[in-house]
Amino acid sequence: MLLGAVLVLLLLGGGPASAHAALRSTDPADGSVVKTSPRSITLAFTESVGLLDDSFRVLDPDNQRLKLGKSGHVEGRSDTVRVAVPEKLATGTFTVAWRVVSADSHPVSGAFTFSVGKPSPTAAVLPSDATEDPLTDGLYNIGRYLAYIAAALLVGTAAFIAVCRPPDSRPLRRPLLIGAWTLAGSSVFLFFLRAPYEAGTGPADALDPSGLARTLTGRPGLALLARLVLLAAALFVLVRQRRRAEPSRAALVVGAVLAVGLALTWAGAEHASAGIQVPVAMTSAVLHLLAMAVWLGGLVALLTLLPRASVPSRVVMRFSRVAGLSVTVLVVTGVYQSWRGLGSTAALTDTTYGRVLLAKLVAVVLLLMAGAWSRRTVTQGTATKETKTKTKEATVTVAPAEKASAEKAAVENKSRVPVLAARAADGSASTTVEVRETPPPSPPPPPAEKQPSLTPAEDARKRALRRSVLAEVVVSVVVLVLTTILTGTLPGRAAAEAATTEQSAGLPVASVINVPFDLGRPGARGKVQVTLDPGRVGDNGLQAVVYGPDGGFVSIPELRISFTLPSQDIGPLDAKVVDRGGYWGADAVNLPIPGDWEMKVTVRVSDIDQVSVTRDVPIAR
Repeated sequence: MLLGAVLVLLLLGGGPASAHAALRSTDPADGSVVKTSPRSITLAFTESVGLLDDSFRVLDPDNQRLKLGKSGHVEGRSDTVRVAVPEKLATGTFTVAWRVVSADSHPVSGAFTFSVGKPSPTAAVLPSDATEDPLTDGLYNIGRYLAYIAAALLVGTAAFIAVCRPPDSRPLRRPLLIGAWTLAGSSVFLFFLRAPYEAGTGPADALDPSGLARTLTGRPGLALLARLVLLAAALFVLVRQRRRAEPSRAALVVGAVLAVGLALTWAGAEHASAGIQVPVAMTSAVLHLLAMAVWLGGLVALLTLLPRASVPSRVVMRFSRVAGLSVTVLVVTGVYQSWRGLGSTAALTDTTYGRVLLAKLVAVVLLLMAGAWSRRTVTQGTATKETKTKTKEATVTVAPAEKASAEKAAVENKSRVPVLAARAADGSASTTVEVRETPPPSPPPPPAEKQPSLTPAEDARKRALRRSVLAEVVVSVVVLVLTTILTGTLPGRAAAEAATTEQSAGLPVASVINVPFDLGRPGARGKVQVTLDPGRVGDNGLQAVVYGPDGGFVSIPELRISFTLPSQDIGPLDAKVVDRGGYWGADAVNLPIPGDWEMKVTVRVSDIDQVSVTRDVPIAR
């Protein structure tokens, strides 16, 4: 029921996953007005990206789709892509919608606008960022969650059998097979759904030949195929070992190699495969995934055994030590991955990645508390058993007269029996006596072995252990859910890098400023969109477009713009904008010093009605 609830939540509530790659810059810049028609459109990202068959859509000022030329990567730059456009574009605003696949296998999309000559009279309507098909996205997320859970069940149960060596591992064959077949099924499901997931189309396109061909040549598709091959080998080993009480040494070695290979199919296709320190990151990701699987899958194995039989304390103690080692590996690798993904402590609270990571840390702390509860229960039970079993060897006290009688009986008997060590009642040394007796008739075969009855205290400890392990399993499902969310979320380091690059490159954060105005009467409000190109120290081109309350272009009798740098007592510098028939512009606005400039925009709508609004404009070198 718990798993079903998780799946329903994912299907109904899962939004589009953010990816590792972020848009670094565009040429032409977003919101800019260029004098002449560009020959191509270029997009640069924070990491390498892959192109789809329909990665670019460009709409002209009449919202008609343009026929584009060849698209591809800029020579020598896997993080920069370019698409050719017709030679002479019409005057007005063009909308560019794009969709690419990040190096960590997640699709990322967006849109921006630029104008040729002057902006269009009406505001461009940007496509929504949520270009994913919600059903495809939800189904793909479910497949990813199932794959993680199945891998933990398969690897963790196998490790439990190999390391903890329970006396009867037959009850664990079922979770082993469930984990293997679920992982195989989810991998096939993800393989066929990969193409529509990348393209943002519906599940009906899962069998499209061109999409399948693209999946077969992409890294995520190859990783899924490798996972299926490894699973086939794992199932072969499981079938060969099903009649053995304990796995052979060769099976243990092969199983360990297969587990590492399975972990690599995740590390080689997600966040660890892109960004900084890729070899170290992939090693850390493999260790992190295996430690998680050994711990969480082992919990399920232990929970499976507890209701069926009296599990020896040595088995539980072995798993307790294995879980402790797994936690150590998780902490070390988790700290490294958090540093690599966040980049700064501020990203913990300022980014989605950081907030999800905090939620995961809280869940892990709860998991550690549940584990400590289980360990304390096991330790208390073991100490009690050791106290009860301390040297229970019986000592037989034999008097001298009884010793002589025993010697006489030994001569009369013809068969030998085990030696009895006796100590005199007065404390003298033990005397060994051989006792011969006629062997009794063979007893009838004993009835079916029954489990020894537990004392009330032992029964209470067993129930407490089952509750604590169940609590660990429940919290572990939450940890797996949050882990999978993290793999689909833009890391804080990439987000910060993209924001910094945008500011330095003159993207919308620094070069496009929306200035709302309101004269206090009906219809006398709107906004002025001011574009500085390139938004850096030195000469800048300036274009300003005035929009009315309905978002449409409006004409006004006068617009004045000036700049002041209060920290250096510079200004006001008049931009001297002029009406260019649809927008206001100036060819060279010189801003000589970097800093936070104040831009004052004065809008006059009649002979007596005008308003002035001031906005801060950061200017970089």
